[in-house]
Amino acid sequence: MTKAICIHKAGGPDVLVWEDVEVGTPGSDQVLISHNAVGLNYIDVYQRSGAYPVGEMPRPLGMEGAGVIESVGSGITEFAVGDRVAYAMELGSYSEKRVMGTDKLVKLPDAVDDQTAAAMMLQGMTARYLLKCSYPVQPGDTILVMAAAGGVGLILSQWANHLGATVIGCVSTEEKAELAKANGCAHVINYKSEDIVSRVKEITNGTGVAVSYDSIGLDTLDASLGSLRPNGFLISFGAASQPISSFDIKHLAAGGSLYIQRPTLATYTRSRELLNEMANDLFDVVAKGHVKICIGQTYPLSDTAQAHRDLEARKTTGSTVLIP
Repeated sequence: MTKAICIHKAGGPDVLVWEDVEVGTPGSDQVLISHNAVGLNYIDVYQRSGAYPVGEMPRPLGMEGAGVIESVGSGITEFAVGDRVAYAMELGSYSEKRVMGTDKLVKLPDAVDDQTAAAMMLQGMTARYLLKCSYPVQPGDTILVMAAAGGVGLILSQWANHLGATVIGCVSTEEKAELAKANGCAHVINYKSEDIVSRVKEITNGTGVAVSYDSIGLDTLDASLGSLRPNGFLISFGAASQPISSFDIKHLAAGGSLYIQRPTLATYTRSRELLNEMANDLFDVVAKGHVKICIGQTYPLSDTAQAHRDLEARKTTGSTVLIP
């Protein structure tokens, strides 16, 4: 037996239950991992609330973790007992230990500790595909990052700055504005007191930005579209406010022949080759110091419900790590 945070029904943070679960032994092409750190991401909220179905319940939530392999099943050749590993997009990480397949698993380099890995695998690989696949950022581009002081936002802003882009970050408080400025944002807009579109046009001398990376959703849709230059890109990769349930495609024509994408990390890590490329690129920029992972807060894994409350209330900054 081991402890895990499970849900028996969809709902608010109170449905998260700290309880005993059976771990089992690894079967063919599986490993048993002892977690040292677990990541918290907004997709966890979607799954807890029922917005993203998780299948049969009860079951542990969580999509990201880091730890050590304790045992391996038959057929495993790429991983061994004692390997330090991490993963993202594999449901069930809110647990002290777990058995899982190896298709999402990567080995950790010595330069990356477990808490950093748990804080960055999902968010860091998301930032990587946003910057290099969804819209390949070029030196000299000016870009807009919504929620610039969040986990993805801080990584995205630093990495874009390293690639030679000018980053405009949107935040909700002065404290978050200072954090964004310290992590790659050349300009910061407090959307509580400033109009996003007007400030973007002022900063860009009326041109607009090449791309808006928007994890907020419906609340910032118009601001993102209004901030784009002709032929600009809106990459809508989250819905922290509300999902965009309907959209009139004629807005893209009216805004200047715009583009829009709703990407997922799963698409960009759908093979072992793509996953390794994504993870190794992330490890490289972190190990070289081009991107620093900001762990804004940690919680005991048993206190995950409070972590969810704080995340939904936008009280967190940077990445959040849960400690088993």
